[in-house]
Amino acid sequence: MKFLCDVHISYKIVKFLSDSGFHSVHVNRILQGSHTKDSVICNYANKNNYILITKDQDFKNSFHLNKTPNKLIKINLGNTSNQELIEIFKNNLEWIRIVNVNSRFIIEIDWYNVTFRVSD
Repeated sequence: MKFLCDVHISYKIVKFLSDSGFHSVHVNRILQGSHTKDSVICNYANKNNYILITKDQDFKNSFHLNKTPNKLIKINLGNTSNQELIEIFKNNLEWIRIVNVNSRFIIEIDWYNVTFRVSD
């Protein structure tokens, strides 16, 4: 699995995913960094088969309305600690791996649950 972390995702998440054996990159280190347009991020993620991790509602809207990005993890936790988010990822990496066989999906992470939706 490959992960692309949006601008508001901590580098600690990138490091955790990389340390867990996954290719992981932060958008600030590629393209035009934090100035990269959402559409460019979506295209890059799709072209390179990345799962985009974001807190940005615009990507969720784009997933449903524009069918891009193809693979999305939307974090709805507000100001959670990096350690709490890392624990959530630790507890759900196997589920993410299972869902990742699909061409399109969205995973939403809320305080009390993680929702997996596969789309056509």
